[in-house]
Order: sequence, then structure tokens, then C-alpha cells
Amino acid sequence: MSGIQVVQTNAFSRAYKRLHRNQQADVDEAIAAIVANPTLGEAKKGDLAGVFVYKFTCVGQLFLLAYEYDPVTRLLLLVGTHENFYRSLKR
Repeated sequence: MSGIQVVQTNAFSRAYKRLHRNQQADVDEAIAAIVANPTLGEAKKGDLAGVFVYKFTCVGQLFLLAYEYDPVTRLLLLVGTHENFYRSLKR
């Protein structure tokens, strides 16, 4: 990692702690992927402008990882399934 700082919001760390170990491993891989290439996620518009959402498979289920980035930091906003994801994200 080339000096990129990964920062978690409280919402992200709470959601992450609720996951099982094998799910956390998949989330860790997704985080590594966006640290390496932050443009992987889909840029959101409107209320969520500036937020990117990366979709990945986590133990056979579709998970979403919301984040913001600039050249030196990756701010992890939220991780979870699609259910209520965007509603939680807007809070």
C-alpha cells in the first residue's frame, strides 16, 4: 500500500463487527480492491453525490460497500446487503 489511509465510520465498523469471520474476509478483500483501484465502485448521484458503491459477492450473497475517496484516504461508509442499504447510507 502506497501510504493510503483507510478510515472507517462508526456505521461501517458496527456493520463489520456483525459479520461472520468468513464474511469479514470477503469484505477485507473488497477493501483491498478499492484501496488499489478506487474507481471500481459506481459513483452515486443526487443525495449521495461523492459516494461510491462497490458491489461484490460475499459468501454467495451480493454485498455493497459504500466509500468516499481522495488520493490519500479511503473513507469506508457502510457495508451490507442491498436491503435498506441506501436508506441507512443517507443517515
